[in-house]
Amino acid sequence: MIRPRPQDHLLRWGARALGSLPRAALRVANGRPVVVDGHTLHPAVQASLRVMNDSPGAHFERLPLDEARAHIELEAWTFASGIRLAERSDIEIPMRAGTVPGRVYRARTDVAASGIIVYFHGGGWVLGSVDSADATCRTLAKTSGLTVVSVGYRLAPESPFPAGLHDGVDAFRWVRANAARFGGTAETVGVGGESAGGNMAAVVAAVTRDDAGGAPAFQILFCPVTDLSREHRSYELFRDGFFLTAAQMHWYAAHYLSGGGRAEDPLVSPLRAADLAGLAPAYVAVSGFDVLRDEGVAYAERLEAAGVPTRLVTHTDQIHGFFNACGALRDAREAVADAGRWALDTLSAAPTGGRR
Repeated sequence: MIRPRPQDHLLRWGARALGSLPRAALRVANGRPVVVDGHTLHPAVQASLRVMNDSPGAHFERLPLDEARAHIELEAWTFASGIRLAERSDIEIPMRAGTVPGRVYRARTDVAASGIIVYFHGGGWVLGSVDSADATCRTLAKTSGLTVVSVGYRLAPESPFPAGLHDGVDAFRWVRANAARFGGTAETVGVGGESAGGNMAAVVAAVTRDDAGGAPAFQILFCPVTDLSREHRSYELFRDGFFLTAAQMHWYAAHYLSGGGRAEDPLVSPLRAADLAGLAPAYVAVSGFDVLRDEGVAYAERLEAAGVPTRLVTHTDQIHGFFNACGALRDAREAVADAGRWALDTLSAAPTGGRR
């Protein structure tokens, strides 16, 4: 459990204050705007990066692992959301070996859920938890009516690939089999996640595509990792200084693949899959100032080419992981809400009100 210091409370207040200021005022305070590849960085993000890049955790890959994990949790607390829900309860999710923690979010418990999403947090398969994804999950549940089941899958290097992926597959299958417990039906269970969690959601959708019990009804991928096998052009553009760095991605990959996994494996890099046909309808959201931008775009384009109903959304003025800043940034709340609306539209358009 994190123990915020007085200066952390001040930073949290400052983040909320920045997020509420008009863009015009922020532009004046910031001075020259940051423009890369034709995109202009959001002025609130520009101001935040000035503080974040000078913080001790800016290069957390140089810290001991426990300190890096604590930094991510504190960062999530800084941008946390206070949205109130009818249910926010912790559960244990059974796996093929043991259990992992989970958390259920429901805006209302007196009506049937409009759908269910099994959600995987970000953190490079090394950091993060159900706590670090809390703001996004609260917002998604509140704005869409979806029941969110957040999964605390095992992390590397203690449990390298494919342990966490096994947890993701098992969690989806368990929620699908127990959908009534969450107020929904098996036909309306989808998957989603952010960054490494987006990678996991994409791979889970592929692994369970031909399940007898049914594939996911939809997939929501926020700034997903789709290709660890090479650096796309956005790595060159945003290598350092825009929150997620190239060095941190290399650190993540080294930990995740420390058990012998290969970056070229489609279960690690879904962009490398030979066949994407028949996958669940996909919502792929990328940020304009993100090393992962181009591989996310490439994955959306491959899905579309394979005949998968796909919506690609590029948040041109944002950085990686901004979806987690729902407590401080209106744009983050709106981005998460848009994904939820898309999921509801996808479910209503399906022939059975669920899977296509």
